[in-house]
Amino acid sequence: MEQTAPVSPAAPTALRRRRTAQLLLLLLLLLALLWLLFDWNWFKGPIERRVEAATGREFRIEGDLDVKLGLFRTTLVADGIVLGNTGWAERETMLRVDHAEIEWAIWHLWRGNVVLPRVRLVGGELWLERDGDGRANWAFDETARRDEPMRMPDVGQLLVEKGRFHLREVRRETDLGVDVNSAEPEAADAFAPLLLSGDGRYRDSDFQLQGRIDSPLALVDATERFHIDLVARAGRTRARVVGGLRAPLQLAEFNLGLELSGSDMAQLYPLLGLALPTTSAYDLKGQLGRSGLVWSYRGISGTVGDSDLSGDLSVDTRNTRPLFTADLRSKRLDFDDLAGFLGGKPQAGEGNRPARIAGNRRFFPAAAYDVTKLRSMDADVRLRASRVISPTLPLEAMDAHLKLADGDLHLDPFDLTVAGGDIAARVHLDSRQDPIAATIDLRARRLELPKLVPQGAPESAGRIGGRVQVSGRGNSVAKLMATADGDVGLAMGPGRISNLTLELAGLDIAEALKFLIGKDRVVPVRCGFADFSVAKGVMTTRAFAFDTTDTLLLADGTVDLRDESLDLLLRPRPKDSSPLSLRSPLRVRGTFMDPTIRPQGGPLLLRGAIAAALFTIAPPAALLALVETGPGENADCAGGAQAQVREKAVAARPKPKREPKPRP
Repeated sequence: MEQTAPVSPAAPTALRRRRTAQLLLLLLLLLALLWLLFDWNWFKGPIERRVEAATGREFRIEGDLDVKLGLFRTTLVADGIVLGNTGWAERETMLRVDHAEIEWAIWHLWRGNVVLPRVRLVGGELWLERDGDGRANWAFDETARRDEPMRMPDVGQLLVEKGRFHLREVRRETDLGVDVNSAEPEAADAFAPLLLSGDGRYRDSDFQLQGRIDSPLALVDATERFHIDLVARAGRTRARVVGGLRAPLQLAEFNLGLELSGSDMAQLYPLLGLALPTTSAYDLKGQLGRSGLVWSYRGISGTVGDSDLSGDLSVDTRNTRPLFTADLRSKRLDFDDLAGFLGGKPQAGEGNRPARIAGNRRFFPAAAYDVTKLRSMDADVRLRASRVISPTLPLEAMDAHLKLADGDLHLDPFDLTVAGGDIAARVHLDSRQDPIAATIDLRARRLELPKLVPQGAPESAGRIGGRVQVSGRGNSVAKLMATADGDVGLAMGPGRISNLTLELAGLDIAEALKFLIGKDRVVPVRCGFADFSVAKGVMTTRAFAFDTTDTLLLADGTVDLRDESLDLLLRPRPKDSSPLSLRSPLRVRGTFMDPTIRPQGGPLLLRGAIAAALFTIAPPAALLALVETGPGENADCAGGAQAQVREKAVAARPKPKREPKPRP
């Protein structure tokens, strides 16, 4: 009987392995065939429904959906992604992406995590809109999100190519379009930043934007700063913001470097809602911060016009009217740069006079105050200047404190160091009334005469004081002065003044010629004063006298603040015996900007050496406190003011009628 060979125990195992391998190969071939033949668009429906449930908005994939399988990562490719808009929005779509590539780390699904190592968007557009009622289209339906909660994926890198977003805000008259492209990341593990470039309208002004911001993915980690470097231009205003934000989506707390420049700070009103006066060109740097609803700009340094400026400011937006607070200093202030507070326009160039409208021959600015601005915000501003430059006044320093509350403005104090003395002013403008009601209280003390007119009277000496107390109504400086009521006074104590100046004023031709060709000399001044009443914009002399050892000058008349005209009669009374002295009164007429002095009527009579009958004069009681006598000196004037008043009364008294003589 034939005997068979024994079967090895390993043979069935090897056979099973071969059959298993064949089955796996067949399965892979079937999967590959299925992969090649499967239409991934079948998943479009489930994906669309999932996103719609999470956002409450229509979501569509209008193009093809494809999947590229990889050993560790799978890439989902989709074209024509569209996210719908809210019902009230102007456009039907909020987001459109022409092409999207999303890498998916599938093995993280076992842990319930959605990890997307790389997302690439090409040709996308995002429309953000806020309507007139304050509704924003980026605020999604909260009910839909609660019903279908959606866990945000973990994105490793976001790349944007040829992207663009639009921002439209009805209330702020803003309509912007910005191109967005990703830049190369600074490190292998860093997010790719975004480059921005756009234009449009912001607060109804032309707007341009250039810069760089961190990737939106950086917003996920609240411990890291979100860095920005943006340059924006709105009209002629330019701003550059550099720094890092924490929690930038809330913008509740941050501190950034801000460079701000422009041609006029008044142009910030439509942009930021700050009612600032007209200024010269400015260029400032500082730190922009925010704490809740309070914005701050601290560590300011820079220039406004020809003046340097430093300090801190803040804007509190918690109330209906924002509160603007500032504490500012200047080491070198060009007084012309403050012309905007008076309705004028500062002019470039140190020491220049404020620019005036072509053909304008008015002294007082006629530009109207913007009452709407005065009522739109509150303010508390302090400005201190250690040195002041002025073309017309010998200003030395300034300290001003402005407070504005509900249209009620107080400038208190407004202190100036002038010509070795000081001017203390208090100004009140009440724009709650229409027209504006204003009061001005100004007191000048110890102003040194040679510093007031250093070129006209280099050898003069003496101190001058004055007081202005007026009130009026009007929406410009010119209209306020045209309705002014009150008092104006000026006084000078003992001193000396250029004789040439006095001789010319008194038309003493012989003396004037002598001093013109020879050396000028000075003469002592006993005292001088001018006292005016002001009613309905007209200043009328109550008492006016200037007494020296050479001349006594008396005056009567009016100064009309309404049309800025002069009508004064000067009565020079020389005390010497010059053969060519002209004793006739002088008429001062014309305007503030173009005064004229002419002899008053009739032929000019040559007089011999006749001593003038002089008054002893004294300033009115209200002006006595303003006369600076100096240590141990007396004003040396007594009783004459009353004599001058009596003289006026006698001149104004009607003359008695002469009775006809009886005929013989």
